[in-house]
Amino acid sequence: MKLSAGEWTMELRPEAGGAITALRRRGIDILRSTAEEASDPFAFAHFALVPYANRIADGRFAFDGRAVRLAPNHPRQAHPLHGVGWLVPWQVAASGPASVTLLHTHDGNAAWPWRYEAVQRISLDAAGLTATLTVSNRDDRAMPVSLGFHPYFARSGVRSLAFGAEGVWLADAAMLPTVMAPADALGDWSQGAALERSDLVDHCYTGWNGTVRIGREDGDVVVRGSGTRLLHLYVPPGEDHFCVEPVTAMPDAINRGVGEVLAPAEARTIAMTIGNAPA
Repeated sequence: MKLSAGEWTMELRPEAGGAITALRRRGIDILRSTAEEASDPFAFAHFALVPYANRIADGRFAFDGRAVRLAPNHPRQAHPLHGVGWLVPWQVAASGPASVTLLHTHDGNAAWPWRYEAVQRISLDAAGLTATLTVSNRDDRAMPVSLGFHPYFARSGVRSLAFGAEGVWLADAAMLPTVMAPADALGDWSQGAALERSDLVDHCYTGWNGTVRIGREDGDVVVRGSGTRLLHLYVPPGEDHFCVEPVTAMPDAINRGVGEVLAPAEARTIAMTIGNAPA
């Protein structure tokens, strides 16, 4: 599926986790492009995080007096991560030349014991991409939830990355949070920092100001989040991509007493834009 508006074009695979597989401006990759033969979600350009974001330690947690155990959901990952939506087909509920609405319903199973419905609305206009994600609890019990967006940005032509935050969660070897540190512990992103570094950044920033400016040689791009209090930053050394992920909660939030809860029939919506920086 292809969408276009003005200088922007996008490609999607609804059947593959509702994923975006390319986002270009003036024919140049803003998100990394996905090879046609790719099937691993980690090769895609973007997917939604629903009904939970990032990792749940060992897949174990207790909620509402009930012990829950989730199995790992990717062969290269020890802990289940990123929820259910990125691994299942989404239905096309509506579409047009520059927009699409995708629907994912989950009836409750070993991957996630609660019933829910998720809707992605993705559109392009002259300024860039807008995505919203809504999850509704369709169960008769309260359900824990954390949500997010997981865009993989093309690294070519990127000069710097800049955003404001109050703190960063340091992490152990399994990339689970350990202690809170000042926001500049891994580099001063507030003034704009280059991505070239020898260490892995895979950390969650708290008190995020809601904006990331990506300095690009062909014109800066700004990422904005709405309803997403935190930013997960992923910068793997030596790779051709990086991620800035607007999220509602830190990794393993459900085991740390900081996750959200949806009552039956209650819904939660977040949004993200990726677009041209203001002049």
